[in-house]
Parts: sequence; structure tokens; C-alpha cells
Amino acid sequence: MEAKEEEAFKQGIHHRELSGVHDISVGTKRGSDELFSSCISNGPYIMNSANGNDSKKFKGDVRSPGVPSRVVHVRKLPNDINEAEVIGLGLPFGKVTNLLMLKGKNQAFLELNSEECAQTMVSYYSSVTPVIRNHPIYMQYSTHKELKTDNSPNQVRAQAALQAVNALHGGGMGSMAISADAGSMGGATSQSPVLRVIVENLFYPVTLDVLHQIFSKFGTVLKIITFTKNNQFQALIQYADGMTAQHAKLSLDGQNIYNACCTLRISFSKLTSLNVKYNNDKSRDYTRPDLPTADSQPSLDHQTMAAAAFAAPGIISASPYGGAHAFPPTFAIQQAGLSVPGIPSALASLGMGHGGMAAAAAAASRLGLSGLTASGGHNVLLVSNLNPESVTPHCLFILFGVYGDVMRVKILFNKKENALIQMSDGTQAQLAMSHLNGQRLHGRAMRVTLSKHTTVQLPREGHEDQGLTKDYSNSPLHRFKKPGSKNYSNIFPPSATLHLSNIPPSVVEDDLRRLFASSGATVKAFKFFQKDRKMALIQMGSVEEAIESLIEFHNHDLGENHHLRVSFSKSTI
Repeated sequence: MEAKEEEAFKQGIHHRELSGVHDISVGTKRGSDELFSSCISNGPYIMNSANGNDSKKFKGDVRSPGVPSRVVHVRKLPNDINEAEVIGLGLPFGKVTNLLMLKGKNQAFLELNSEECAQTMVSYYSSVTPVIRNHPIYMQYSTHKELKTDNSPNQVRAQAALQAVNALHGGGMGSMAISADAGSMGGATSQSPVLRVIVENLFYPVTLDVLHQIFSKFGTVLKIITFTKNNQFQALIQYADGMTAQHAKLSLDGQNIYNACCTLRISFSKLTSLNVKYNNDKSRDYTRPDLPTADSQPSLDHQTMAAAAFAAPGIISASPYGGAHAFPPTFAIQQAGLSVPGIPSALASLGMGHGGMAAAAAAASRLGLSGLTASGGHNVLLVSNLNPESVTPHCLFILFGVYGDVMRVKILFNKKENALIQMSDGTQAQLAMSHLNGQRLHGRAMRVTLSKHTTVQLPREGHEDQGLTKDYSNSPLHRFKKPGSKNYSNIFPPSATLHLSNIPPSVVEDDLRRLFASSGATVKAFKFFQKDRKMALIQMGSVEEAIESLIEFHNHDLGENHHLRVSFSKSTI
């Protein structure tokens, strides 16, 4: 019996005659938990063909799930799962060579091009449960060493999806011929090549470059325009053709870019082509590198993106992008030739497969941050080697507030060269530490490390500590309280050049030069933004002078209800 079943499976024929169970084809929508697996398993749980009551007899893959195979058994899929989503689970780990969907049982089998790829996939997902539309997905090695599939309608559709994904994954449509069934994945050919993308739950910044990297995995992105409408961050993304746009929409709609936030809502735009006038951080025409930048804030470089992405939870965290269909390995940091601390080496060499967070992970590596955890780690910093004569809670609040929202500051009563600073989360603490450790403040190089404390205690009532502990949790000066704030895009290391904004029309260059020189610092250069005189750059004599000027003049009242905003700039004058 077993030999017959196996032979039937290998030939990809229906099992109707063999089992007495109706329509048990390879790729059937009905049947037991792992129907065709039971047909050729090596163990005792052979399907009872006499009465066809297979589900009671079958107890799953009988061989230990620890025995590797390049076929992975995927269970507990949502009812509305599509082929592209299942393939997406395997793509980051290698080429998906075959697919079998058992939709009636919410299961699927995925064959990868090598056992090694399957091992990386199973071990990754065993520590990080993938989630699709709030369904945790489970996987293990199948007892099969390979999949043979037949020509049932279910399988034709799976093969078409596989063909489409592999062609796109291989770098564009090429001369691929897609069977008629592939078109049924949504009438793709008649769709607009322009997608409208809304990013919901924008707790962390999403830059044009991040969108480009994500959407480029499905084909060449020609143009992107980003904008804010109805208080929502949106983008229009143009591909070369509607099929590519359709595939990107199928794979990405409803996914999270970062862990548990920044959800993509994707629809087809009524536009069929975008007209991009400027190449900057708001819009880009990749076919016209000669376009002017129009003096917007300079386009973000990788360091900025890194810093911006760095404010996100789960930088080196569980799900690649919330749905855990990570992007193909080319997305990730192997392009930069970086190793990532805190990531299993198999994943690091894989290019991490962490999808939307790859840019941030690359940043983490470049900034030398090791061992970032999914929770972001501790959010309290210990700052030492401060100048006890000059330091105040307020000056630490303003300086560390450039890199995150400072909740509390405590200068230690008996050791005033030490302070504890509580940030609003662990990733902000990491960001502040990476940028400020070693910087000079009041003539001394600060040392910034993560503290073992999880909070900064306020003094008990009636116990005055000479104003050395301050609670800033309700401060109006927090830069990152507003989701999607553009401050996220403008996080830079301390530099001698400061970016000034919110300058009232009546304030001229001399006023600002005088103001910044009034503290005894040297002003080397000054320049208003050509298109927007509310902003300017001012270059101080040194980075240390710039740090002290930022502390002193951020939120300075310039009159006419304008408070000056000061941050570090990546530009020079």
C-alpha cells in the first residue's frame, strides 16, 4: 500500500482510486492535516483507506520535525491567504522552487532550492513566529524531500504565482510568459502602474529611500512622490507596468515596515504616470538623475536614514516587517558588506532577511551598536565625566533631547559629575549614546553608557535634592512626541554647523550672529535658506561651541511668539 501511494505521489496523479477518499489530489482543498504526507510517511500513521476516515487516523508528519528537508510544511495560515504571501515567507532565505497549497486545511508546502536554505528558514521562524493578518504561522520540516505537483486548477494557480514571483525576484519581467491563470491573480495587465500608498500608525519615520528599497524588490521603481494629506503620510509609486504594480500590491498591502507600526495600505492610483519636477527627499524620478533638488532640505544620505530608522522599535527585532514576509536577501545589509551585531550569523550572512529594518540594521552596525534587542533594551543612560560646576538638568535635557524625548534627569547628589537620563524608549537611548559618547561639554569629554536602572526615581515628597532631579515627562519641548515628525529625518551627529528654524521675518542675519556670539562663542559663517527665510545655517568655531550654543539658544524667544529651534546640521556653509 505504502509503495503504491508513494509511486502515485511521485507521478503527481490523483489518489482517488487508491484511498477511497473523494478528490484527494495533490493540491486538493480538502483532506486531512497533511494528507499527501500521510500517504508516503515512513511511520505507522498510514491513512486508513478502507473507510476513508483519514482525519482520525492521521497525526501529522510522523518523522521528527527536526530532520531537515528542503520542503517546509507551513500550518495555521489565514483563510484568505494567497500564493504570493506563502512564497513571500520563503523568499528571503533562497529561491522557492515549488509550492503546494492546501487552502481547505490552512496549510501549504514550500520547496526551497536547497536544504541549507530551508534550515535557515525553519530555524529563523522557530525563534520568530511569523504573523500574517494577526495569525501566528507555524512551520516545520516536511517528511518529503521534494514536491511533485499535478495540473489541478489549484496547482496551476500556485505555479503561475511562483513563476511570476521568481521572474520579478530575478530582476524584472524579462521575456517571461505567464499562463492565463497568472492574469487571474487580479487582472494585473489592465491595472495602473502607479500605486497609492498610505502609511498608517506612523510612529517612526518612513523616508523616500526606505520606500524605494522596499518597492524595488518587485521590479524597477521609476518615480516616487511623497506627501502628507489628511494628516497621513502618503506616497505615489510608479512602476514600468501594471503587472509589477499588482504583484507589489499583493505582497505588501497590509504589511508593517517596522515592528508593529508603519502599516502599508496600498491601492491603485487613478494616475497612470507621475510628473516629478525635483529630485530630493520628497520626490524622485529615477529615470531623470539630472533634475534639480529645489533647495528642499538636502536629500537624506545613508547616515541620516540610519539615524532616522534607528528611532524605530525592533531594529534588530523579531519580524522582518510585521507580517514576517521578509524581503529577499538582496534588500539587506550584505550590499554594504557589514556584519550585524546581535543577529544570528546565518541571518547576518543571509543579508539578515529583516526586510524593512535592513537600513537600520546597517546603521546599527556602522554606528557600532551591539546587541540591540527587540524591546530596545534599557532606556536609562549613565553620563559621567561631566563638569560639576556647569552642568544642570536643563542642559542635559536639551542636549539629549536632540536624539529622543527625555523623561527625567538626575544629577547624582554625592557625585555631581555623574547623571542618569531616562529616555522615552531604549532605541532613543541607544541613539543618544552613539552620538554623544565622547563629545565635549563644558570642557570635558562625556562618557555615555547604558545604565542598569530602568527608571529614574524622583525624590520622595519633602526630600529636596537641590533641584538635581527633574521630571520632563510633560515638557512641551519634546521633539519626537508627534508621530511622523520631520525631526526624525533630521537627526545628525553633533557638528559645528547648526540648523536654525522658526525665525520670524523681522529677525535679520546680524541679530542671530550677535545672539550666538553673546555667549562668547565664535560665529564663523551664516546663511539663510534661499527659499525659506524661516530657516538658516550658522557655523560655530568648534563642535563643542555648537553643542553649548544649541543648549543655550534652543527655544530662545525671538519675539513675535517665535521660539528658535536649533539642531545639528549635516551641511556646511
